[in-house]
Amino acid sequence: MTPGKASEEENTGTPGRSGELPHTRLSQRLGRFVEASGEFLSWIWLVLLAVVVVNVLLRYAFGSGRIELEEAQWHLYAVGFLGALAYGVQTDSHVRVDVFHEKLSPRMQAWIDLYGILLLALPFCVLVLVFAVPFVGESFAQNEVSPSPGGLPGRYLIKAALPLGFSLLLLAFFVRLLRVGQRLFGPDAENGSD
Repeated sequence: MTPGKASEEENTGTPGRSGELPHTRLSQRLGRFVEASGEFLSWIWLVLLAVVVVNVLLRYAFGSGRIELEEAQWHLYAVGFLGALAYGVQTDSHVRVDVFHEKLSPRMQAWIDLYGILLLALPFCVLVLVFAVPFVGESFAQNEVSPSPGGLPGRYLIKAALPLGFSLLLLAFFVRLLRVGQRLFGPDAENGSD
């Protein structure tokens, strides 16, 4: 089992959450891609742990901290966090405020998810992408490096994690939207079983 891989039971979520939302063929394929990306990126946390341990040993045991290791920690943390966002949405393992949501029927929960995704999540992801892509392009054009002496080169590489992470998050929300749409408008939507 990879560090970020949730068991099948954990992926089902609580009643009325994404584990019970029906899939479409497209949502299954895209969802597998988002989950595989999240599982792959979960290995970054082990790399981050190793970098932190090495940096602490160098600093406190040998009295010589390395600025490039400190910057690598920040970069690895950012990439891990951005990858975990999409994985959390896909597996429905993210934090939510369920005070009222959990008491609603699965169909009403799906309506809330539909409006939340369409009016909040997707526009937010698109807005971040609209500003992040030129941000990375400008950094690449200038061949931006760390302002710290001895820092990491290629600052545009870490900045590129922002549009990549939000593209993955946008994809995860799109998968969720497909599944919610299947619940509300699919072939079983009229039976009123929810």
